[in-house]
Amino acid sequence: MAPLVRSPYTGKSRRLVIAFDIGTTYSGVSYSILTPGEVPEIYPVTRFPHQGHVGGNCKIPTVIYYDKQGKVCATGIDDLGDFEPDEVEDWTKVQWFKMHLRPKSSATSDAADQITPLPPNKTVIDIFVDFMEYLYDCTRKYIQQTFPNQPDFLASMDRNNAIDFVLTHPNGWEGSQQAQMRQAAVRARLVPDTDAGRARVRFVTEGEASLHLCIQRGLMTPEMERGEGVLIVDAGGGTIDISAYSRNLAAKEKDTFEEIAAAQCFFQGSIYVTNRARRFIENRLNGSKFQGNIKYIVNEFDKRSKLTFRNKPLYVPANTQERDDKLGIRLGALRLDKEDVAGFFQPSIDCIVNAVKEQRRTAKKTISTVFLVGGFAASDWLYNQIEISMKSLGVKFFRPDSNVNKAVADGGVSYFIDHSVTARVSKHACGARCNTVYDSNDQEHRQRSSQVFRSVDGCHRLPNSFDIILPKDTKVSETKEFRRSYNRTSTNRSDFGYLSDPVLCYKGSSPHPRWTDVDAGSYSTLCNIVDNGQLINTSRYVSNGGYYFIEYDIILALGLTELAAQYAWKENGVEKRFESFPSGCLRRS
Repeated sequence: MAPLVRSPYTGKSRRLVIAFDIGTTYSGVSYSILTPGEVPEIYPVTRFPHQGHVGGNCKIPTVIYYDKQGKVCATGIDDLGDFEPDEVEDWTKVQWFKMHLRPKSSATSDAADQITPLPPNKTVIDIFVDFMEYLYDCTRKYIQQTFPNQPDFLASMDRNNAIDFVLTHPNGWEGSQQAQMRQAAVRARLVPDTDAGRARVRFVTEGEASLHLCIQRGLMTPEMERGEGVLIVDAGGGTIDISAYSRNLAAKEKDTFEEIAAAQCFFQGSIYVTNRARRFIENRLNGSKFQGNIKYIVNEFDKRSKLTFRNKPLYVPANTQERDDKLGIRLGALRLDKEDVAGFFQPSIDCIVNAVKEQRRTAKKTISTVFLVGGFAASDWLYNQIEISMKSLGVKFFRPDSNVNKAVADGGVSYFIDHSVTARVSKHACGARCNTVYDSNDQEHRQRSSQVFRSVDGCHRLPNSFDIILPKDTKVSETKEFRRSYNRTSTNRSDFGYLSDPVLCYKGSSPHPRWTDVDAGSYSTLCNIVDNGQLINTSRYVSNGGYYFIEYDIILALGLTELAAQYAWKENGVEKRFESFPSGCLRRS
């Protein structure tokens, strides 16, 4: 298939779109200037301070150095050779900080022990702010230097609030992580702290950004052209993101895709290969005269040796001229047997293969093509081992060239411009906690009979009911809404002022979750819907009961990459809505 041919931009005024791909190990930036009547083009930022080379699709290390006072000393650099040794002696290196933003659940608990701790008096948002400020400053300087004949361009974009930002993130990040990233964008002065400013920050999963990039580059197989499924395996530094799509042959727009299975996210990226190697090397060298070399050896394994591994022993530079055959050190390198190195990779390989099988089992269409993208995809060992399994499954398996693997930020801009994915699949059941009417014919209700209480309207109810609004594995188009009706009663009308309700999601294994106090650890709050004081005006007084009563709906939409949650109610027969960024208890009508 030929590369994507874009239509001219149809907006009424110029805008600038900037996408940040802040990865666990490396980061990149891309942008596009949208001019009415002109076809948009996407450009990567390819110049950064301390950069070893200029040009190409450049990414920089996701690394920040702080001094003892918490001041940023250097950003986007691994090698401190440009600085004086005395200057850097007391600096603290911060890397892999993105993983501290991960959702806190049982599925991610194993990852916690393998992530470098944050420095004292710094939160993960503080570090995101510093890194975003750096990326934005570099981007602005790059654009100014690239378009010297338009010196007032950025100033005019600022005056007109015409800069939009796209932030990529792993498939497993949800509303809480998006909210924190948006907060960081505000603090980094990318956008003002207003509703309009925050709306200029958008999000896209790394899997979907990679799909957009593949479409943009014309990477389409005949099977994909016919509407069969394609799986994007984005193997990055921290996470492995699995996303399944198929071309929508019924859509009017060409190159329109739909998600055909719930996206997945696993903490088995390349840093976990390094961590397994670190533990192995520590076990071998701790207590020896080479103990002081462990940090150097692990860093060499991570930055250089890891991706060169083939089916033979691996020699990792050890920064020593001494020899110890028993420990495997000679000629300045530590020898690692091929079986041991293969073992470092195997959990990540198994994770990908099992995820492909699961996606093929649950997808709504046949998946016949798999693309392996991301920085970890550069490992020939990873690719070759997965290829063996894909052949046994009868799946076509591809690894696009390195330019695709380095340009998730390009895909982020393409998401904003091209809008190729028009439907997504819900990953979890989403709903609300409510007090449900007691039903003596329901066995589970009878088992909870000791919890029954009588509400002010005279109904017998049970607490902690999970009322599902958006079921798991549901295909959601961009315009599709899911809604449920609720009511509240109270003897005090003021109780209805400024209501707040959580939207919960269930991540456990039960196919039919009903109670929030069963498998309670699998429930989390996606967002809170907060009323601005309007619902109280709809309350009605029930004179024969002596209580007040209000009715409203909760509406969820997941057609875009962010969950939208709203209150809806009727005033004089006309529906009113109030949208908020999603704690309280609801009553199911």
